[in-house]
Amino acid sequence: MHPLKLIVYLCCLLLFSCSDPEPIKIGFIGGLSGRVADLGLAGRNGATLAVEEINQAGGINGRKVELLLADDQQNEAIARQNISQLIEQGAVALIGPMTSAMATAVLPLVNEHKMTMLSPTVTTESLTGKDDFFLRICSDTSTYSARMARYLGQQRGINKVAVIYDLANKTYTEDWFRGFKQEFEALGGEIVFQKAYHSGPDVRFSEFAQAILTHSVDAVLSISAAMDTAMLSQQLRKRDFTKTIAAPAWSATEKLIEMGGKAVEGLIVSQFFDRQSQAPAYLQFRQKYQQRFIEEPGFVSVAAYDATGVILTALLKEPEQAIKETIIEIGQFHGIQQTFHIDRYGDAIRPTFITQVRDGQFMALE
Repeated sequence: MHPLKLIVYLCCLLLFSCSDPEPIKIGFIGGLSGRVADLGLAGRNGATLAVEEINQAGGINGRKVELLLADDQQNEAIARQNISQLIEQGAVALIGPMTSAMATAVLPLVNEHKMTMLSPTVTTESLTGKDDFFLRICSDTSTYSARMARYLGQQRGINKVAVIYDLANKTYTEDWFRGFKQEFEALGGEIVFQKAYHSGPDVRFSEFAQAILTHSVDAVLSISAAMDTAMLSQQLRKRDFTKTIAAPAWSATEKLIEMGGKAVEGLIVSQFFDRQSQAPAYLQFRQKYQQRFIEEPGFVSVAAYDATGVILTALLKEPEQAIKETIIEIGQFHGIQQTFHIDRYGDAIRPTFITQVRDGQFMALE
């Protein structure tokens, strides 16, 4: 080799050896635009904070972690396209999606590529007990719907309920309604009105409210996203409905209070997040989150932070290899509010809280 070429070659080797190692890439997929963007944006923030913290601590065995972001737009085709792009970009695992509809839509693709997909918030029962590449850090809908039914029926003495549910996320909402109805009726309660709809700008919640109030009801259950639950609550309160309004965790983002205002005061939610938690890890997270994003963290940002922590814990143990198997082998994880367990099917078990909106804040009741 010519001496000059040899020098150039050696310089290139030296430069390459001194450069930073290739980052470990983790994909995040969620709705970052549209009617359910409150879930995706909060999830992105929680995942971002977890990645920033691991990088500040030196990364994974000296390698930085890079978070790749994708917006599924709550559209099945776009979600699948974006999953493919994340895989092509070298993601070793995925955080998300944030809704059950998107999770079921992309699961065949994820299974085909044997790509670990860990969701912070997906609870559909259709994915429970399956040996696939979908994992989650929350219980399925049966836990939350049954808890709500027992609370309304036993604690509140409610006997007659009207229910509306959004078919845009029907794998979640139909599960939730079915679980609630079964438990509520077993306790002697009655569903006196039910209405399925598909969320969108043309939905007239005034008509829903009017139809509900033609029945004698003790409570209204809105199995919908925050925006829709806020709009229905406003229409009910305008018509002097003073009784209980309830909703699943899907509604319980900060957007509910922002949009609903006084109309959502007293609203009841069942979820796995305690905003009054005094756990030291949560208090530290909350302070960092407020400083980083200039807002309060909600259940989605906490869940995404925990989910990202699970992936990072697995990578620290076995970098980029058998991530699903490593997560299941570890089994028990310390979230920032409580410890939770992920079983051999990738399903999680964690405590459930009944929460109420009081003075513009979510307050845990039990």
